[in-house]
Amino acid sequence: MTSSNDSPPVTPARMPHDLTGRNVIVTGGNGGIGLGLARGVARAGARVAIWGRSVEKNKAALAQLHAAGADAIAISADIQDEDQVRSAFAESVSALGRVDAFFANAGVPGETVAFVDMTLRQWRDVLSVNLDGTFLCLREAARHMVANGGGAIIPVSSITNFYGGARKEHYAASKAGIEALSRALAVELATDGVRVNALVPGWTDTDLVGPGAGFIEAKNYDKVREYTRRRTPVQRWGTGEDMAAVAAFLADPTLTFHTGDALVVDGAYTRF
Repeated sequence: MTSSNDSPPVTPARMPHDLTGRNVIVTGGNGGIGLGLARGVARAGARVAIWGRSVEKNKAALAQLHAAGADAIAISADIQDEDQVRSAFAESVSALGRVDAFFANAGVPGETVAFVDMTLRQWRDVLSVNLDGTFLCLREAARHMVANGGGAIIPVSSITNFYGGARKEHYAASKAGIEALSRALAVELATDGVRVNALVPGWTDTDLVGPGAGFIEAKNYDKVREYTRRRTPVQRWGTGEDMAAVAAFLADPTLTFHTGDALVVDGAYTRF
């Protein structure tokens, strides 16, 4: 989804972090925040593998990355499937070599439904991707990094975890779980040289929150969009480009003392 009229053009940020020779995986890297993360690490010199379920979206994202000069590959994978996660990770290692950073970004918004009407299927449909799928990805990344001298793991959460999202309890719970998992891993894996920091984006222009995507009820989309824009001190929604420099920072192997953090990138929405 492209930026709306309330989001001014964003100039690509300067990349002060050098990832030359590093290899990075980004799940859900074929659009939105994930593609922004992939652009960021690639711009800093890393080779990158993007994972996504849609072959067509993967191809389109890969074309954009290649056009920008990135050394990138795309792998089709559904992170709910343990075998597919293992296979995708093995394919990434075969293509890239050692994996130095892993961004667990893939997720689904779930249906917007009153909690009293939410079914167990609706609850599990979100948790199986956002939390179980993230667990499978992070476990594979941790196994590789522990065996290979360290690395950086970056699960992507959401500010919904902080402020509460009515009719999105399944999504909010999944993102809160991701942050709890991130903190626990940071403690457990620190002596193995693995840093774990969650990225917590605010309202961001992506297909996930676009009109008709399900995150915001279609009838309320314009109203919610305007309210959240006005409530954000920088007076706009974020873009994938806003995440690019952040990605390079979180993947920087020289920042060995930075772990156990939840880095909020939301235009001060949760601080207002």
